[in-house]
Amino acid sequence: MLKVKIVRLHKQAILPVYATAHAAGMDISACLEHPVTIQPFTTALISSGFALELPEGYEAQLRPRSGLALRSMISLPNTPATIDADYRGEVKVILINYSSEPFTVRHGDRIAQMVVAQVEQVCFDEVEELGTTARGDGGFGHTGTGNQAAEAAKA
Repeated sequence: MLKVKIVRLHKQAILPVYATAHAAGMDISACLEHPVTIQPFTTALISSGFALELPEGYEAQLRPRSGLALRSMISLPNTPATIDADYRGEVKVILINYSSEPFTVRHGDRIAQMVVAQVEQVCFDEVEELGTTARGDGGFGHTGTGNQAAEAAKA
């Protein structure tokens, strides 16, 4: 198990926790002195009350919570947000309200999930051309909608 140093920046901060034994992400809770209301189609920066010291070669990604997205249309506009191993500041979460109703965040509300993952920096090898594949440069829906594939299979 990877050990990550964490410091509570505010006495009332709730440290990240896995909700189940096999969860990939830890729940991140808001650390607020006063509730924050996010108006429709606007963003707010929400404090977590803690900071991390990730080992070199690791990152933390902040991701939306599916329940908040489904029920309240609250998400992260920069998902996944990346916390680099050399960042030592407070972990904060940018929330966006995609609904037509104001949404209030209160202290202790679970607002995001955090996944810690190993990363590797790359070294580019500049070449004159790339190898060929059957796909080539096809992208952005080049294989169809799925219905086209089903129709082709029937033929």
